[in-house]
Amino acid sequence: MDTSNLGIWRAPQLSMRWWPVFLRHLLVWRKLLIPSLLGNIADPLIALVAFGYGLGALVGDVKLGDTTVPYIVFLGGGYICTSAMNAASFEALYSAYSRMAVQRTWDGIMNAPIGLDDVLLAEMLWASFKSLCTTLAILGVMLALGIGSVTGLLLALPLLALVGITFASIALIFNALAKGYDFFTYYFTLFLTPMMFLSGVFFPREQLPGVVQSISGWLPLTAAVELIRPLFLGQNPLAMPQQFAVNLALLLAYAVAGFWLALALTRKRFKA
Repeated sequence: MDTSNLGIWRAPQLSMRWWPVFLRHLLVWRKLLIPSLLGNIADPLIALVAFGYGLGALVGDVKLGDTTVPYIVFLGGGYICTSAMNAASFEALYSAYSRMAVQRTWDGIMNAPIGLDDVLLAEMLWASFKSLCTTLAILGVMLALGIGSVTGLLLALPLLALVGITFASIALIFNALAKGYDFFTYYFTLFLTPMMFLSGVFFPREQLPGVVQSISGWLPLTAAVELIRPLFLGQNPLAMPQQFAVNLALLLAYAVAGFWLALALTRKRFKA
């Protein structure tokens, strides 16, 4: 099917040419590996320990259905999703914007036989890769502290990679629209922060009013938390296959739709 007449909405034209772009980012990042990882994991770890042990001492255990779990385990299952979300979003916003609009790295790359579609795919995969590195470091600390099930933490890795892909794709939409770094404040303040409090990260969603529960059920972070938290608790997510399938489909839909929209808007920006 000829999609050339669809303009910016034409199907993504992807190839393995994204790999040299990804490798270029990796080689640059190696020089800043330690401070970059420390910067990405310090905030979530401090918050996890402070809220988990501090607030957890006041809250006690949390009842989830027929199961009662320590608050820090409940929080860990949600906060790791938030960490993946924030790490992917930061990389796909501030770092990608720097390469696109400030350093003009994208322009240099596209002087080679590499198209804009592959450049954007590389940015999305790179942001999700950095997100996964961050979550791996946090999972390592969780294992050391005895938070969560070892098997569950390992099984969560593919899903955490999908969380990174999803939020990187969504963030690239705002990267395409941005006129400057200040624009990203709206994304974090008006979208990511409210979603943290509506998606069951800090407390069960059942505590929310019915209408708000219904709305929050469609949020990508809610889908991520409901996929990953059972693994932290040592539960089999396939014990509720319909719920698992719905949440997985929701994350995939956000990832595909987010990347396609980001690509269309980026093409418009570059008039490609």
